[in-house]
Amino acid sequence: MEKRKYGLFIGGDWVEAESGETFFSAFPATGEVVAELAKAGKADVDKAVKAARAAFEEGKWPKLSATERGRLLRKVAQGIQDRLEEFARLETLDTGKPIRDSLRIDIPMVVDVFDYYGGLADKIMGETIPVPGNFLDFTLREPVGVAGLIVPWNYPLFLASWKIAPALAAGCTVVVKPASLTPQTVLELANVMNEVGVPPGVYNVITGPGSEVGAALVEHPGVDKVALTGETQTGKLVMEMASKGVKNISLELGGKSPNIVFEDASMDEAVRGALFGIFMNQGEVCCAGSRLLLQESIKEEFLGKLVEMARGIRLGHPLERETQFGPLVSQEQLEKVEGYVESGLEEGAQLLTGGKRPQGEAFSKGFYYEPTVFSEVKPHMKIAQEEIFGPVLSVITFKDEKEAISIANDTIYGLAAGIWTRDVKRAFRVAKAIKAGNIWINTYNMLPPQAPFGGYKMSGIGRELGIHVISLYTEVKNIMVYLGKGGVKWFG
Repeated sequence: MEKRKYGLFIGGDWVEAESGETFFSAFPATGEVVAELAKAGKADVDKAVKAARAAFEEGKWPKLSATERGRLLRKVAQGIQDRLEEFARLETLDTGKPIRDSLRIDIPMVVDVFDYYGGLADKIMGETIPVPGNFLDFTLREPVGVAGLIVPWNYPLFLASWKIAPALAAGCTVVVKPASLTPQTVLELANVMNEVGVPPGVYNVITGPGSEVGAALVEHPGVDKVALTGETQTGKLVMEMASKGVKNISLELGGKSPNIVFEDASMDEAVRGALFGIFMNQGEVCCAGSRLLLQESIKEEFLGKLVEMARGIRLGHPLERETQFGPLVSQEQLEKVEGYVESGLEEGAQLLTGGKRPQGEAFSKGFYYEPTVFSEVKPHMKIAQEEIFGPVLSVITFKDEKEAISIANDTIYGLAAGIWTRDVKRAFRVAKAIKAGNIWINTYNMLPPQAPFGGYKMSGIGRELGIHVISLYTEVKNIMVYLGKGGVKWFG
């Protein structure tokens, strides 16, 4: 197994951590070390932020036009496309996800995101506002400054691109803190940035423990904006730390999303949608459809088909092209999932399939866990309320539309929901009634870069993707021009 070594990327150069310390990331399928990383400390965070600040205030970046920034972002997109196989392999080595997912979904979507914001860069504009009196009033959108970006381990480069691309399109500079488990693709992106001519200091990457490096980045006085994708508890801590500097923040946090199937839905489509909604990426998805709400009249037939298909999912080595389902990201995550399954059994849920590590030599070294389905789940159960972030589906039945909406909203989260029905009026009624930021009707987990993404309640603050994300990385400046004669005559 190949092993790469990375330093920190600061000011356009690769540098060692000031302490000289390193740490390692491992392949979740075997436990083999795949990368040695520089372990940053507060001094390294300070260097990275200062490099980003200098690039924002004094370097080439503020002198570039929006059109030129857009061209660079499109070149980044092409640079990633040219190295698609390499990026996909690194993503799989870090996360354990099947290589077919990295090749067909993750990295191509990164390309799309950079390409989209390359096109949007010169379309960020203010507005003219009609005001009373002899005035011209208009607004400008200006970059917020240095953005500290903290990204998770489940979709390392894809979710990083949701922040990096719009921040650079808006004219900001960035310091990125990838997850310690999965840093390689965010680091490798630095080489693409250099190759296409992104000025030094615009893109910086620091690696190390979130408790030290992430905290130092959030609290640094040179950081104007903080964006985090992570669990809700981490989001609360970031809010608290950022409040000391009254920083601009955006948070994409956890979810416990309902996937609602009515009796008039196309059953085969809904079964496949439910499987994709929960078992894609081994269930390590913030908007996973982890609560399957089934109308009582179709329960038995639906679950018969669902369980049969779940048992047919091909588990295997992530680098083999036929593998559909790989290991979880770490031993810690595996044990977390096992704990929730045990809880479900203790509370009286019925295990229909899975619920254990797969047997066989091929799975002996990795963090594998079988696709798991529980029925007879009650809304108050732990597995129906808490985010598991793994391949565990909780099936809850409902009698009618009113009860479905009540169960769907019975959660602290509000990230996403799915609705399966042939009745278009019902689909819109339910979509309006559910308190969530993303609703899919007769599909699930579709995330085009043109459409906004984000949550209600404890699922976060702000919207990523689409044109909506630009508001997270810009300040609005209002300018009023007096066009009359004589001026103000209040005194005198």
